[in-house]
Formats: sequence, structure tokens, C-alpha cells
Amino acid sequence: MSQGTAGGEGAPQVLPEGKERQRKRRRRKKKESKTRLVRSSLLLPEAETEKSRRTVLACNRLKTTKYTALSFLPKNLFEQFHRLANVYFVFIALLNFVPAVNAFQPELALAPVLFILAVTAIKDLWEDYSRYRSDKEINHMECLVYSRNEKKYISRYWKEVKVGDFVQLRCNEIIPADILLLSSSDPDGLCHIETANLDGETNLKQRQVVRKFLELDSEFDPLKFTSVIECEKPNNDLSRFRGYIIHKSGKKDGLFKENLLLRGCTIRNTEEVAGIVIYAGHETKALLNNNGPRYKRSKLERQMNADVLWCVLILLIMCLFSAIGHGLWVWQYGEKKKPIFDVPGPDGKYLSPVLASVYLFLTVIIVFQVLIPISLYVSIEIVKICQVYFIHQDKDLYDEETDSQLQCRALNITEDLGQVQFIFSDKTGTLTENKMVFRRCTVSGIEYSHDDNAKRLAMYQEPDSEEEEAAPKGGTLSQRDSICSHQSIKVIHRSQSTKTHRRTGSRAEAKRASILSKHTAFSSPMEKDITPDPRLLEKVNECAKHLEVMRNHEQPLSHLSPELCDIFDFFIALTICNTVVVTAPNQPRQKVRDRFLLKSPVKTIEDFIRRFTPSRLTSGSNSSSSSSLATSKSMHRFGLSVLSSTSTDSTLLKLEEKLAYSAQMNNNGYSSQQGRTAVGGAPEEGELRYEAESPDEAALVYAARAYSCSLVGRLSDQVSVELPHLGTLSFEVLHTLGFDSVRKRMSVVVRHPLTDEINVYTKGADSVVMDLLLPCSSDDPRGKHQKKIRSKTQNYLNLYAVDGLRTLCIAKRVLSKEEYGCWLKTHLEAESSIENREELLFQSALRIEKNLHLLGATGIEDRLQDGVPETIARLRKAGLQIWVLTGDKQETAVNIAYACKLLDHDEEIITLNAESPETCAVLLEQCLQCVESKFSNNTIDGATGNMTVGFTPLYPPSSSVLSSLGLVIDGRTLAYALEPMLEDKFLALAKRCRSVLCCRSTPLQKSMVVKLVRDKLKAMTLAIGDGANDVSMIQVADVGVGISGQEGMQAVMASDFAIPRFRHLEKLLLVHGHWCYSRLANMVLYFFYKNAMFVALLFWYQFYCGFSGSSMIDQWYLIFFNLFFSSLPQLITGVLDKDVPAEVLIAVPQLYKSGQNMEVLCTVGKSCCLAELSIWRCCFEGKSLL
Repeated sequence: MSQGTAGGEGAPQVLPEGKERQRKRRRRKKKESKTRLVRSSLLLPEAETEKSRRTVLACNRLKTTKYTALSFLPKNLFEQFHRLANVYFVFIALLNFVPAVNAFQPELALAPVLFILAVTAIKDLWEDYSRYRSDKEINHMECLVYSRNEKKYISRYWKEVKVGDFVQLRCNEIIPADILLLSSSDPDGLCHIETANLDGETNLKQRQVVRKFLELDSEFDPLKFTSVIECEKPNNDLSRFRGYIIHKSGKKDGLFKENLLLRGCTIRNTEEVAGIVIYAGHETKALLNNNGPRYKRSKLERQMNADVLWCVLILLIMCLFSAIGHGLWVWQYGEKKKPIFDVPGPDGKYLSPVLASVYLFLTVIIVFQVLIPISLYVSIEIVKICQVYFIHQDKDLYDEETDSQLQCRALNITEDLGQVQFIFSDKTGTLTENKMVFRRCTVSGIEYSHDDNAKRLAMYQEPDSEEEEAAPKGGTLSQRDSICSHQSIKVIHRSQSTKTHRRTGSRAEAKRASILSKHTAFSSPMEKDITPDPRLLEKVNECAKHLEVMRNHEQPLSHLSPELCDIFDFFIALTICNTVVVTAPNQPRQKVRDRFLLKSPVKTIEDFIRRFTPSRLTSGSNSSSSSSLATSKSMHRFGLSVLSSTSTDSTLLKLEEKLAYSAQMNNNGYSSQQGRTAVGGAPEEGELRYEAESPDEAALVYAARAYSCSLVGRLSDQVSVELPHLGTLSFEVLHTLGFDSVRKRMSVVVRHPLTDEINVYTKGADSVVMDLLLPCSSDDPRGKHQKKIRSKTQNYLNLYAVDGLRTLCIAKRVLSKEEYGCWLKTHLEAESSIENREELLFQSALRIEKNLHLLGATGIEDRLQDGVPETIARLRKAGLQIWVLTGDKQETAVNIAYACKLLDHDEEIITLNAESPETCAVLLEQCLQCVESKFSNNTIDGATGNMTVGFTPLYPPSSSVLSSLGLVIDGRTLAYALEPMLEDKFLALAKRCRSVLCCRSTPLQKSMVVKLVRDKLKAMTLAIGDGANDVSMIQVADVGVGISGQEGMQAVMASDFAIPRFRHLEKLLLVHGHWCYSRLANMVLYFFYKNAMFVALLFWYQFYCGFSGSSMIDQWYLIFFNLFFSSLPQLITGVLDKDVPAEVLIAVPQLYKSGQNMEVLCTVGKSCCLAELSIWRCCFEGKSLL
């Protein structure tokens, strides 16, 4: 009893434990579904039970083919029968094999459809064979893989590489799979890669060895690798990699994007690297991003399908009419009076009128089948391929400076180029050069106009030919003041010449500059040869001399005046607050130096305490304001959005070295000896090459170099700066908080070598940074002075924006040891998390970028591309409405809009800036009422003439009645306006405006605007851009155009067409777009019309043969009429016809409107109707069609 009782009491306790195990098992399965485990393939073979539990991982074999030798025929036929036209013609051909209804010889009836199917199959087979050859070439490339048996790296094919293998790569080799970097010949564990094959960017990017393996005392041995890697499942996000590595001791280290080498990239400037394969084959990020060729259905094709359905309906009506007529004709003879040509059946009986009508209905379907053109689809494909070929041969669409030409990436929408109604354009890099040139700056409330630099830039705008030099040069230049003197020069040049924005003074110089900077982005002479402002240069030299004197006399930095302190920190921020990689141009990155004494082992709180205990960190006095920010790891480039620490593990030896270094620091914070960095054998400053990911970064680094503040070296945890009179200063990089489009700023957390303080340097958009500054007290004299500086800086920022310059604010913050230690604890927790890492890092970054101290601001000029104003003017005359969607601030965007003639000075500008959805709704309602009251009769009499502003017209009104309204809206208001309750009002207002300019818009907002216009107005849209932030907009539009600019090839790879310059859009649309639409529309019209008239002859003949289904034309002619006898004229017309010469189409852009209104295509349906009406008219009038 006692045992039973005990067992009965224990039983309820077992059940919860079982449930708990089940819950743990479910959680484990759920976690495993989101992550994958990677182990070394060199470990001992596992038991069969363990193997069965492991998921099957993809091999590295590349296979992009669709068919095999056995599957080609059935699979290709299955794909072809997805076209209903092919199914229809096969059905008609098979119907001929039925004796009771056949009209032609059965084998002959199969010939046309078999020919069409065979031609398409051969084309598909050739394309697939080309893919097979490409796959074979890639799969048989060789790489070095570690062998357990031979205990060394041996050569293997790419296709033999699998997950868990260790791969060794050398300089200039292509990476075969996604590899976690575990070893590098670089003493600092760095590896440089070029991602041109992946995203088109030719600038180098740094990757770094995983923390634990960075500190190995001996060479990396794959056989000793026993750690387990847990990372996310394969995905196509190139900007993110999350996971951690679990060592044998149970310790975890976080893994980031900077530790991953992506397939398709190339090793540069690094002798040798090694790593373990994480993703292979079709699971690699590169292949997951390769969606193959894009397929879109053109508007003409959609309309043509509707016309085919109308033809089917007409065919059925004609067949039904013939069947009824034949039944009546048979019925009139009765049972006794049969015509001699009416043959009875095998049983000697005649068919009843009803059955004869059914058979005749099927027979005439066969006879009249030519009404639906069997070769139309194949002919259109051939014509489009030929059209693309001739577009590629157009020399006017070739850019000599960049050595690039038009690319057509979607072969099936060429005719859509002739029907575009709305153009949505990015600004930076699309309308402008995206060559950022440092123009002017303000430091500590004092503005430095850089007039000599303005004169240097003016030299790059000199005309290129005698014709341009002979162009009228009007008047004298009005000099506003030092703020706008260069801008007045720039405006006059833009307005008086069609080629005013040359990079150099002549084509030869442009070509030489292009060659010199071919392998380095953003490094043309115009961009890097900055002329310093004499006043600022004098102050920089004065600051350097004071610092040298203070160092010699061991005086603290606090003795430096506030203005000189701001100047010093301003140029330090320009130099180090970026992710620019420093390389030597003519040799690989060979380091002939000892490791830096100073390391940044901020990995644990214990390390932090050990590290900073002997250091004399001052309490953070200088400060700044509060902010929100998403962050990225130290090696993250300008533009990414993941935050992490760049600090690495340190050994006890390094800690001792650090303590020794700290002991050498004197009481004033100066180092008694200057650490030197020899990069590439200590090249001279002019030999260094800056590999920047964004032109803004490059412009600021070159500007700092012009003032002798040069970036000379960058490591994962250190950046070296060469300063006048001070030599090389090495800043510890503790963290890099990368730039993203949400927070619009970036920061670096560094340890200052002179003061031993933790400094945060921040640069970003003025609209964000100015709100993060430390509040100033009006009672404190210092606070009043800071308020005055901020007010002056804001005024200068406004003037910069009016002049069309891109503005950035520079700020700093000094952290105390307690502040940094508190922030570091939460940051490390966020860093080691896999789930919600971005959000946790975002919140972590919010706590450090606040209470900033304003240092100054910069103005960077982004020049208009050649011919942009003229192109926009002609496109407008063609009836196209142009919307510009940009992320720039409103004042800058408006100035550029005036310069490129998107906005005219005689236009009324509606500006929408709302702080809430309610305010936005009120503004939209008021603007609509104002427009309606002002234009109550849909017309107004203004300074420019009579203008239409009605809601109803879908297509842009003619220029004679075009509204002179312009709409400018900022990003916040645009977000409110795109809400479902307000989008109709916003669209109604925007549709009445001649121009729309959306400022501070995000990539998502750009795509939402395009989708709104496309879906609501049912209009043909075209989106054009050059950067990754334009990809979503390009993909949403009916026609996507990418510009192969300086921000990589993301936009090009996502586009349907790629052009070198914005000005090439003019000829692409007005000439080739018009021709392609006109040719294809007329070809389709000709197809339908000739077939309708041909069937009309056969139908008319039925009235004279008792509707018996007989034809007066030989069956060979009937079967091959479309296929051979009448196919060549349409093909020649579709490829070569030019209804209007190119010169006339450019001179008279209004001719483009015929495609917008589908004037040619609309006649297709009319032609069929006219042909059929002529049949019925002849039937009733008793006249012959001939």
C-alpha cells in the first residue's frame, strides 16, 4: 500500500516533467528551423544516428539549366502549351484527323504548329545549352581545399566543395562559396575584397578574422578546429550575417557580416586567407540574389491578347452562322430530293440537318483558323530581338567617358518605351554626377567660403567646343557675397550652355582623368584636388604649432582656445568618421612593421575594467544632444545599418603592452613617442589611394587632406592620421556606428591618443544632428556663446542649401569611464544576440549619441550631368510628367530642381510641410479647394497663358493648356499623404501639378509613390535611378531604368534598361521608344487585318457552295499563308520601319504622344471590326469583296 501510495503520489510529478521536455523539444525545433549548425568536415565520421539528424546541406555545384536530355521534350512542350494559342492550334490540327470534319490533309495541317513548336524549342535548347556551358566552366574552376588524409591544402573543383570544408584563397582569386574568415596573412587579421561581381562596386571592402582566431599565437590548423558555428538560415540579404561560434570551452563569439567572404567576390591586397564554408552552391547569398532574367508583359501584349479573344469570338460567330446556313441548305432538299454531290454514309443513310450542322461547325473552324495568326507570337519575339540589337548599335547611347553603353535586360517590353506617361527620377547620381566636391564649410560659427576652390571648380565647366564658346555669354556676374559667388557662376554656366558640366576642360583631359581613376571610385582630380581656404589653413597651422608647443612643454589640451579646439576636432572627425580603406596603388598591402602597441580588447566587462583602471580618463565635459540611431559594426561601410563592436580579444601579453604604453603617458595626456605606420612600405602621401564606398566620405577625406590632416592607415581597431608638426596619431577605434537611411548619421567611438579620453565623433544630416545637441543655458555665458554659434551655423546651412549644396553637420561628445562602461555592458549583450540583434543594437546606439557638441558643417557640391535641363524640357514637351523623388533636404532639392528646369520661376509652387496626419489632411483639402476655386472652369488665365487643371484627363494635357503649378512635399508629409485615407487627395492634387518634388523620401516611400500612380491612374510609369536605394522604385514601375553610375550596379541589375547618362533617356524614349511601339503596333495591325480579309474571302465563298466548308484556294496556300507567304513583310517592317526620322522626333517631341494615347494600337480592333463589317455589308448587298 505504501508503495502504491508513493507511486500514486509520484505519478503527477512525472507528467509536468514530460511536458517540460516536450516544450523544450518544441523550442529546440523552432530554433533549429531559424538557424543552422556548421561543423568541420575534418572531424571523425559520425555515427549513423547522428548523420540522420543532420539536415541535408546544398553542395557547391552550380546548376542554372532547366532541362536534361530526358526531360527536355516533355518539359519544353509543357511550357509551350502554357500559351493558349499553341493549345488552340494543336487542337485544330488534331481535329483534322477526324474523318467526318477534316478539311485538309491531316499531316499537312500539323506542319505549321509543329514548325512553330520546333522553332521555339530550338531557341530554348540553345539558351539552355549556353547556360550549361557557363555552369560547366564555373563548376570546374579550381580552389585549395584542406585534405584530412594528406594534411595539406589540395586542388579541387568548385563543385566538390561542401559545407564544413576549409578553403585557402590567395590574392586575386575568386571566392568559391560563402566562407567564414578564420585566418589571414595580414598581421591584423584583415582581408580586402572587391565585390564588383556581386554589386558592381570596384572599391575595396575590409573583412576581418573571427575574434578568437585573430589572437592565435601559431598558424591556423584546420585539424584543430573543433568549434561549432550556429548561424542564420541561407538568405539573400547581402548586408547582414548573424550568428555565433561556440568554442570547445563553451565560450561564444559573435559573427558578423565583416567575418564572411561572399561567393563571387575577389581577394585583393591580401596574400593568403583561409576559412570554413558556411553556405555553398545555391544557398550562397550571391545565387539567392540571382533571380535570372526579368519577365514583364508589355501593354501592347496585354492588349493583343484581348484582340485575340475578340477574333475568337468573331470566328465562333462566323462558324455558327455557316453551320446554321448549312443545316438550312440540307433541310431544304428533304429526304427525297438529294443533290448528286451529297454522298451518303457507309450505312446508306444521309446525315440529318442537325448533325450535318455540327460537323460543318467543326469543319469551318479548321477552314477559318487562319483568322487567328499562328506565327504572330514568334514573329513578335524575333522583331523584339532585332529591335534590341539595333538599339545597342546606336552610337548616341554610348558614353565615351565611362566607356559604357545602353543595356537591355528585358527583351519583351521595348514597345513600352513609346507609351510612358510618368517618369519618376532620383536626383543624386541620376540628375547629378554623384561626384561630391568639397565646396565650403563653417567651423565654430565662422564661414570659410573657399573662393579659390570655387575658381578651380569653374575651370572644369569650360566649354568643350568652339560652338559652345561662341554661345552668347550674357552680362556680368552678380556677386551676392562670398556665400554665393561661385553659385552665380554655376547658374550662368548651366543656363547658357548645353554642355556645362564637363569633368575636365577637354575630352582628352576627361579621358586621362578617367584612366587615372579607373580602379578607384570617387578619385577624379576634380574631386580630390581641393584648394584650401587661406584663412582656415592659417588657423589649422596655428593650431598645429600650438599643439606642438604644448606637447614640448607638457601642457594639457585645455590651454588651447575653444575655436582652435573645434578646428582640430573638426578635421579629426572628417578624417576618421568614415570607413575609407587606405591602399597603395601599385603594390599589394605588405606590412613591414610590428603590431601596434595599442589594441582594443573591449570584449567583456572584465577586460574593460582591467584595461581602463590605469588610464586617466577625464570625465566627459564637452557634450552634445540626444538621438536615435541604428548602428553597424566597425567595418560596416557608410550606408549600412548594423551596429557592433570592432574590438577584438586580447591576450595577457597585449594587456601588459597596454599597461606599459599607459605608463609612458605623461600627466598631460601626451605620448612620449609617436607610433608610426608604414603602409605598403611607407609610401608618400600622394601615393595613397582612398577606397570609399560613398562619394560623401571621399570628398570629406580629401578635404581634410588638403589641410594636411591625412588619413594614412586603417585597421579593424585603429586609424592613423598624419598631422602637421605632430606626425602620426593613432586613434583606437572602439566602435563604428554606421550610417543608414533611418537615422541619417554615423559615428565612431575612439580613444584619443593625446588626451586618453573616449570621444564620439558624429557626422550626419543637419535636420538630425542639430536636434541632438546639448541644450544650452541662456544664463551661462558659455551657453550663450554656443547658442550664437548654432544660430550662425544654421544660417550658413540654409544658405548652402539654397545654393544647392549637400550639407552635413559635424559634432563630438566626450565620454567618461563610467558612461562608457555602463553603455558597453548593454551593447555587448545586444551584440551577442542573434534574434532582434538590429533592434537591440539600435537601442544601444540611442544611449550614446546624445548631448553632442557642434563643431561645424560642410557644404558639398553635386554637379548636374550634361544635358539634364534640355532633356527634361524635351520630355515635358512630349507630354511626360516628371516627378523627382530624392532623399535630400528640401532647400537643396528645390535649388537643383530650378537648375535642371524641373521647376520654373514663373510657376506657382505648392509646398506641403505637415507635422501630423491631421495637419496634412487640412493642407491637402485647402490646396484642392484653392485650386478648384481658382480654376473653377478648369482653365485659368495666368502669366504663362491658358492652363488646364482638371482631374479627369488621364494623359498629360497639351503644353498649350498645361497647368503652371509645382508641388514640393517633404518626407514626413509624404508618409502621411500616402496613408489610405489621404492618398486619393494627394494624387488628385499632384495630378494637377506640372512638377512634383518629393524631398527626404525613403526607398519605401519612392516605391509607394510609383505604385500609387501606376495603380490608381492606370498609367504607364518609368522609374530611373542609380543606387541601391532606387531598386524598389525601379522594380515597381512598368519600365525600370538604371544608370551605371558610381554607386555600384544594384540599380542596373534590377532594371529593364541601363543607360550611362540621364540625357540618353531622351533618345531612348522619343526615338527608339516611338519606333518600337509604332513598328510593333503596325505589325500587329497588319497581321489581324490581312487575316481578317483573307478569312472574309473564304466566308464569302460559303454563300456559293451551300456552306459546305469548301474553299476555292488550295490547301497548301491556306496552311502556309501565315507561316511563309505573308510573314516576311511584317518582319521587315517590324525591324526596319521608321515612320518619322530621328531628327524630326527629337525636334518635335509632341510626336511621342501617339504612343501614350495608343493611337496605332486602337486601330487594331477597329481594323478587325471594319473587315467583318465589310463582310456583312457584302453579304446583304450581294457584292463581291474583290
